[in-house]
Amino acid sequence: MKRGLPSPLLSGVLLALWLLLNQSLSPAHLLLGAVLAIVAPLLARPLMQPIGYPRLAKPVMLIRLLGMALVEIVHSAITVSRLILFPKPDGMNSQFIKIPLDLRNPYGLALLSCLINSTPGTVWVEILPDRHELVLHVFDLHDEQWWVATIKTRYEKPIIDIFHEEIHEENPP
Repeated sequence: MKRGLPSPLLSGVLLALWLLLNQSLSPAHLLLGAVLAIVAPLLARPLMQPIGYPRLAKPVMLIRLLGMALVEIVHSAITVSRLILFPKPDGMNSQFIKIPLDLRNPYGLALLSCLINSTPGTVWVEILPDRHELVLHVFDLHDEQWWVATIKTRYEKPIIDIFHEEIHEENPP
């Protein structure tokens, strides 16, 4: 079953969503929904890498990190709202900065991306794979070193601890 249909659960959900969105159980919608439910997972198969499930070494730290991120999101929302509603006379200092990352775990990177993109005023732009640096856009940048230290200590370090990832030196001494 897995060879022909890579993700039966995904196919079932896609078919159900198709029928719900169209609010119809007509044979044409059933047939088209079934075709989409079979073809979409087959086309997405190369994107589905079998990397396994994440192993959380410290789930309590994850809850603490999410709580701290929620506080940061609210604080940033207020700050960005204030900057938009009451602009400074000298203008904004929007900049792109590069932050070197030690984090390699794909689940950890996904969590870091969600946390950064959820925080108003910051946008995860890309990871430079050759240097493994995060390119981050900051709405109103005042101190680049503060941002680097904040991302590394408040977010990256706890995520590495949560997923119990070993940090490997690129160029050992």
